[in-house]
Amino acid sequence: MVHQQSLLDAWGFTSFVAALQERSLWHEPSFLESPAYDTIRLGQKELVNLAGISFLGFQQDEEILEHFLEATRRYGIVTAGSRLAQGVSQAHQQVEEFYCHLTGKERALSFASGCLANLGFLHAMGTRFGTKKLCGLDNRETVFLLDRDCHWSLRKGVEGFPQHEYFPHNDPIHLEQMLARLQGAKIVVVFESVYSTDGGVAPIGTLLDVCERYGAVSFVDDANGFLIYGPSQRPFAQEFAHLGRATFVMTSFSKSVGLEGGIIAGPADAIRAFEFLSGTSIFTAAIQPPTASTIHFIMHKLVEQPALVDGYLEQVALFRRRLEAIGCRLNPTPTYITSILVGDDEKVEPVRRGLFERGYLVTVFHYPAVRFNHAMIRILPNRMHTSEQIEGFLQALTAVKEDYQF
Repeated sequence: MVHQQSLLDAWGFTSFVAALQERSLWHEPSFLESPAYDTIRLGQKELVNLAGISFLGFQQDEEILEHFLEATRRYGIVTAGSRLAQGVSQAHQQVEEFYCHLTGKERALSFASGCLANLGFLHAMGTRFGTKKLCGLDNRETVFLLDRDCHWSLRKGVEGFPQHEYFPHNDPIHLEQMLARLQGAKIVVVFESVYSTDGGVAPIGTLLDVCERYGAVSFVDDANGFLIYGPSQRPFAQEFAHLGRATFVMTSFSKSVGLEGGIIAGPADAIRAFEFLSGTSIFTAAIQPPTASTIHFIMHKLVEQPALVDGYLEQVALFRRRLEAIGCRLNPTPTYITSILVGDDEKVEPVRRGLFERGYLVTVFHYPAVRFNHAMIRILPNRMHTSEQIEGFLQALTAVKEDYQF
């Protein structure tokens, strides 16, 4: 019998992993022995968690936990099938209706994750389904124009479509040049409100001006901005005031809300069609019902208690000032996503390990997630972190900076 490993030699997995290990770019995923709170436990080691994307800490809020348990008893723990085959709970309907209220859109469709929402949207906008004589359509001629820094799910989603191009990051001038060249085509422009690696904010209004001038459909991935930015008292309010002009708006609930799930809102007939055409709705299950109910509950909490986010943003602003004071090179846009430039790709994993050994868990990015030798540490302070925990991290970071000279 041929050994299974030898069957895979032609795919190069073994040499690929070996190359990652040789360049200090590989580490095993962590298996937690505790909930993913502001502190976590790995084996016998307790770590301050600066990597978690559920940064508002609702996952450890007793009121939220009680709501989740009550929703489990009311709705059960499973959807037991796809939306069209089995149906979904009233909780899903509440989430979709409230998201429409918040975004000003006609209809919304929720997905099990933000990644599935993005993949499903792109598939729906560029697919052929059935025949025109039998309720069919053919949109394979769609041209997708994406910001070059879009999330993996968006870049991956257009790979199967021959007509896709990228415009320079946050560059409406180049986007306009592309649209002028493609006049007459069916075009979908895709960008994000806030970018997850560098925390950059899109010039939302200007990009949408360009789309409207050339009759292009617009899709904004608002995963990182949803219910954080928009109110007039918060940063970037001027840009987020234009978000409702986008044809479609998507979010991932894993950030501000802190629970897994995604959603897209837009014109009603398009969203109805997405039930069939996305593929990531009709061929898989939806958000678990108690999660959907808790998402709805947390969205209301964020709207009704704005001080939760206002206070968190003040906490992050102070954190950035402290990082600058110890000589860190930070991402220029002061969103809640704080990235510390390390530079050398081969330094960043040892830096991560150095912080880990001192009791702090962080996320690192290196090529190909970011430009070559533009490696960075991404820090997401949790609303529940104490001043002592933040002070301890700053001291650990100072020591690691000295060790690796970044």
